[in-house]
Amino acid sequence: MPEPAATPTHSAAPGPITSLDDPRAIQILSTEHWSQLSARSLAYNEAFVRGGMFLTFLSMSFVALALLAQGMAFGDDFLTVAAIVLAFDFVVGITTYARISGANVDDLRALHGIARIRHGYVQAAPIVAPYFTAPTHDDIDSVLTSYGDIPSSGIGQIAYALSTSGGMIGMIVSMVGGVLAGVVSLLLLPSDWAVWIGLVGAVVTFLAIVVLTFNRVPKHQARMVALFPAPKAAPPADRAATPDED
Repeated sequence: MPEPAATPTHSAAPGPITSLDDPRAIQILSTEHWSQLSARSLAYNEAFVRGGMFLTFLSMSFVALALLAQGMAFGDDFLTVAAIVLAFDFVVGITTYARISGANVDDLRALHGIARIRHGYVQAAPIVAPYFTAPTHDDIDSVLTSYGDIPSSGIGQIAYALSTSGGMIGMIVSMVGGVLAGVVSLLLLPSDWAVWIGLVGAVVTFLAIVVLTFNRVPKHQARMVALFPAPKAAPPADRAATPDED
C-alpha cells in the first residue's frame, strides 16, 4: 500500500521583539533612521526652494518697477503702484520666513529622533560608541551640538541666526518693510520724513521677527521630551586640606 503523504509542517511564527539584541530591532531602527534622514532632506529642500522663489519674485518685482518708472513720472501714481507691489512682496516674504522657520523646526525634530535612534545603536552594540561623532543622547543640549558651536549669549545667538538662510531672508524682509514704509510716507507725509520712517520701519520689522522667532524656538524645543538625556558631569570632589610640609 502507498504510504500516506506527509503533512506539511509550519514553522513557528517569530515571537515579539523583547531586546535590542534581536536583529529585527536593529532593522526597524535602521529603517526609521533613513526615514528621519529623508525628513531632513525634505526640510532643507523646501527651505532652499522657498527662499529662492522669494528672492526671484522680489528681484523681478524691482525690475518691473524700474521699467515702469521709465514710462511714468515719479509722482503719486508711481508711488501707489510701488506701494502695492512692495506690500505684496512683504507679505510673500513674511510667509516665506515663516515656512523656513517651520522647516528648521522639522529639521530639529528629525535630529532629535536620529539622536534617540543612535542611542539605541549604542545600547545594542556599546562597542561602537567611541566611533560616533554625532550626539547619542536626545536632550536638547546634546541634539543642538549637531549644528555646531552655537553661542550661549543672546547677542551671539542673534549673530548666529543671521548667518543662516532663514536669517538672511529675515533681513531682506526687514529691508522690504522699511522701503514700503518709506514709500507710504512719501504718499502721506512730507518727503523729508521718508528716510527716517523707512529706517524705523526696517528696524521695527527686524525686531518683530527676532522677538517672534526667539519666543517660538524655546516652545518647540520644550516639546521634545528627552528619554535618554546625557549624564551630567559630577562636580569635582573637594580635596581635603593637607598640612603644609616643613
